[in-house]
Amino acid sequence: MVRTVGMISADTSDVAAVSGSDYREAMSRIAGAVHVVASDGPAGAGGATMTAVVSVTDAPPTVLICLNRTGRFNAIVRGNGVFSVNTLVAGDEALANVFAGVGGVEHADRFAQGAWRRGESGVPVLDGARAVLECRVGEVSDVGSHTVIFGRVEAVHVGEPRPALLYVDRSYRGLPALD
Repeated sequence: MVRTVGMISADTSDVAAVSGSDYREAMSRIAGAVHVVASDGPAGAGGATMTAVVSVTDAPPTVLICLNRTGRFNAIVRGNGVFSVNTLVAGDEALANVFAGVGGVEHADRFAQGAWRRGESGVPVLDGARAVLECRVGEVSDVGSHTVIFGRVEAVHVGEPRPALLYVDRSYRGLPALD
């Protein structure tokens, strides 16, 4: 069951104004692991590339993802109630671009790129990912232009420790596996 817990007020009258462009520039300087978040079910199949994936707690194992409120993928994840987080490796840049919408490939057709299989919960799972988390949608909260979705982790797949794919300064970078 998806439960929306509230919306944070957009009233910023008591906060010093920060321009959206300044904020985006600052955020571009923060490196983030690149993931493909994927879902399939009654609301359809889809996936999106994102760095907005955060560990929340390990008891119970929970992550959060942030999705554009008006995007099609938001409706897919909420409608299906399940999603996977697939952490990419260096060399997966083409896959990341397809799931980021480069080239205009429709959500369901994006799975033609990469080696996908069904996970334990039925969600798409990427073979060769550094790690995969299969999640069930828990709490949902709208914050400004985005929806924050908390996912209860129901299955974990740990891949080989291959070089990680990061996104920083508006481009992909590989981070070698550390010994």
